[in-house]
Order: sequence, then C-alpha cells, then structure tokens
Amino acid sequence: MTKYVRYRTDSTSSSYGILEGETVREIRGDLFGSHAPTGATRPLSAVNLLYPCQPGKILAVGLNYKSHVGTRPMPTHPEIFYKPVSALQDPGVPIVLPRDSTDVHYEGELVIVIGKPARNASKEQARAAIFGVTCGNDVSERNWQAGEGKDLQWWRAKGSDTFAPLGPAIAADIDYGNLLLQTRLNGEVVQKQFTSDLIFDCPTIVSWISGWVTLVPGDVIYTGTPGSTRRMSAGDTVEVEIDQIGTLRNPVAAL
Repeated sequence: MTKYVRYRTDSTSSSYGILEGETVREIRGDLFGSHAPTGATRPLSAVNLLYPCQPGKILAVGLNYKSHVGTRPMPTHPEIFYKPVSALQDPGVPIVLPRDSTDVHYEGELVIVIGKPARNASKEQARAAIFGVTCGNDVSERNWQAGEGKDLQWWRAKGSDTFAPLGPAIAADIDYGNLLLQTRLNGEVVQKQFTSDLIFDCPTIVSWISGWVTLVPGDVIYTGTPGSTRRMSAGDTVEVEIDQIGTLRNPVAAL
C-alpha cells in the first residue's frame, strides 16, 4: 500500500508526496502516471495537508448501504448525483454552515479516486481504472434536500461551499472491499460499518457511471454513507476514519 498526499508548506504552490509514517517524501511528475521521488522530505507536522487530488468532477452515490436505505425501496442500480468541485474542503479546515441553513448533517464515506480513463467500462476494466481510495464527508443540508425548504435540485443541499471535505491521503494498492468506516461527532462514534456492506461495490459504481459519463484521472466518487445521520452545529468537530487510510477531521463553523 502507498499513501499519497497533497500539501503546502510556506509557499503558495502545492506539492504531492508519499506519506510514510510521520514523514512526507516529495514526488514530482504525474500523480496518476509517471512520477518519482525528488529526495526532499518533510515531517508531517510541518506541512498543511490539502484535499489529496484536484478532481475535474465529483460524483456521489445515494442510498448505498441497507442501513441508510431504511424502509425505502432498495435501489436497482447506483443512484448518482453531482457535487461541484467548489464544495471541496481540506482536512482540518472548517465546514462552514451556510446562510439560512437549519439542518446540516455529516455523511462519512469511502471515496474512489480514478486513475485511468473509463468509458463504457466492464467491471474488471472499472476495477483497473481505480487509482485508490480516500475518506470523504458528503455534507448535506436536509431541509434543502428533502424538507419544507426542498429545492428542485440538490445544488445547495449537497453542493454548498465546504460541503465536500476530502482526505487526508489516497491509499493505493489496497483492498478497499472490507474496510471499517467510522464517523465521530465530538468524539462520539455516530456511524460504524464495513465497506463490504455497500450495496454496490466500487467497481460496479465506476462501471455504471462510465456508461454515460466518461471518467478521467483525478475524478472522485463518494460511495454513500451508512446508518443514520444527525445535525451538526458550530463548534462541533466531525471525523471520518477509515482503516488503513487515515482520519479526515474538520471543525464546524458558522458563516
């Protein structure tokens, strides 16, 4: 397994690196193609981690754990929606509750990172197109999504600024089919499930999407959240931890 990070030091430009314990080894080149170590190393404590890749698009799956479907009909295929790239947020940086929001929830999720183009991909081709996986939080405003203030589309319920925290690292060459996902709110475990419980696994999701939308290196797919969720408030801290990947931690702040 290799863990890739994107980070910034004192400069305004970002770099990619390989995370080994508490050390970041800088790499140069194409993250999804040819790259090599530069020889430069930095302690993890000396860098600011950023969301670990720069996707051209973000897709997400709704209702992908039986524990989240509840009494609703089981989906017959992956139900997909978009989140804008402007919703991305770095590890450690606040999720900002937007103006007029009243019911903003966490959604801890495993996130697929695409490493090769995929168009009309078979399940095996889709598996080969997956570069790795990371942690994500599909932050959602339930009133705008399904409440009295419901919009026609989920453009702000799922896409408001800071509603797509991502990171801290991309784990490549990993068996992502049976990882323990846990979400904590202020230290309390509020979601806990294995990725083996996904209704549609990662290759199935990639294959399905690629039938209509071409996926390219760097694109990310949030795979769905387990169980139930609840409201976050300013001053809270939410953590999404997935075995072998790491912990995505974000405070919550008011606008």
